[in-house]
Amino acid sequence: MLRLVFLFIILAGLAYGLGQLADQPGDISINWGSFHIETSLLVGLLGLLATVVALSVLWSLIRFVLRIPALVTLASRARSRAKGFAAVSRGMVALGAGDQKTAASAAKEAEKHLKDEPLALLLKAQSAQMSGDKAAAETAFSKMAQNPATRALGLRGLHVEARRRGDAAGAYAHAEEAQKHGATPWAAEALLDHHAANANWAAALAGVERSASAHLIDKADANRQRAVLKTAIALDKKAGSPEEALKLAKEAIGLSPNLVPATILAAQLLIAQKDPRRARKLIEAIWPNAQHPDLAQAYVDSRPGDKASEKLARAEYLLKLTPDSADARLAVAKAAIVAREFDRAGEVLRPLVDLDSAERPTARACLAMAELEQARGNGNGRTREWLARAAHAPRDAAWIADGVISDTWGPVSPITGKLDAFHWTRPMESLAAYTYEAPAEVVEALPEPALVLAQPGAPDDPGLDNEVAPPKKRFGGIFG
Repeated sequence: MLRLVFLFIILAGLAYGLGQLADQPGDISINWGSFHIETSLLVGLLGLLATVVALSVLWSLIRFVLRIPALVTLASRARSRAKGFAAVSRGMVALGAGDQKTAASAAKEAEKHLKDEPLALLLKAQSAQMSGDKAAAETAFSKMAQNPATRALGLRGLHVEARRRGDAAGAYAHAEEAQKHGATPWAAEALLDHHAANANWAAALAGVERSASAHLIDKADANRQRAVLKTAIALDKKAGSPEEALKLAKEAIGLSPNLVPATILAAQLLIAQKDPRRARKLIEAIWPNAQHPDLAQAYVDSRPGDKASEKLARAEYLLKLTPDSADARLAVAKAAIVAREFDRAGEVLRPLVDLDSAERPTARACLAMAELEQARGNGNGRTREWLARAAHAPRDAAWIADGVISDTWGPVSPITGKLDAFHWTRPMESLAAYTYEAPAEVVEALPEPALVLAQPGAPDDPGLDNEVAPPKKRFGGIFG
């Protein structure tokens, strides 16, 4: 509405001005040599306006004629860029579809029309990676790394290529260079893995702090990584500075309450300092959420020199906290055998070795039954039967990282060097077979040959000759 009012005001002003010119006539006279013009003021102004318009049109025509070569070049470049981006589009689609030939052809066409355009370089690098041309891929990524707009992407590509050829130093250098130009998640993770793989825990912890400050990782992940690194540092200081190690382990527990290795370490250090009560409190806090054989052993043996009945009572308390825990049942069974409470040991083991249940007894359960039969004095046949079952039983939970099975935890994967890669879980049956070692007291009590496999259901068959293979050596970690 306001615009319409302003328009009417402007039109009224123009009409008023034209009216004034018409009402007050005047003459214009121009003399130029023999050329003489005499006209009214209004006609003269209209003539001047027409002359200006004519000159403007003429100048535009002259400029257009002069710019024809540039316009032709611009149009040609536009067509070339259009062809280049069309080639990039085809190439990206071909990459996604796994069409190596089409991707390579599109990359060449894109490079022809777009030269060092970032998308053309990216397509060239990706197609080179698909075809296995590492040199071409690195060349493209190097060009991208020289351009501030694509530096991060180029450095990441160079980092990936360096890792693929096993150049850890080169991969680290590219990640460090990327970190200098801006905080990026991939560079922070790469630097963290590098420091962790080289056991440079202090540098890795500093990297976690930087990533957390830059909000590259969320608070929960940052606390978990801090806890793992503090546990690793504590393990290094365990022998030389037990007080400092205990402090770090407690800090790790505060950051990640369910980090079992930190609790085990803290409990061991407290027991060594003759403070079993605090050690048991730590284990009681984590036990309902995370059971582990080492936690149970540390809890039961928290005060060396206690009677077997006292150790059994502590194991019973763990079972009370988690009635369905296999680790708690096995701890009670072991303590009951030592206390000569064989009926109690058999009672807690019965659900774990029920041959009629859908789930087969695990190796630890079978070995516990073998130990119980040996302690009861039921003959070598029954003991051998359970040892035979143990040799072929499903595996118990173990620390697993990148396919490596270990009874002990480590801060990093022994394969990739990745931080916090170990998880306590049951190994898949498809993994290579592992033979469990029978308890030494069971082995020593048997006649020569030491361990002989018996077929289930034939405990006293004298003709059995299958020896149990010695346990395979596996990755050695920290807690044994």
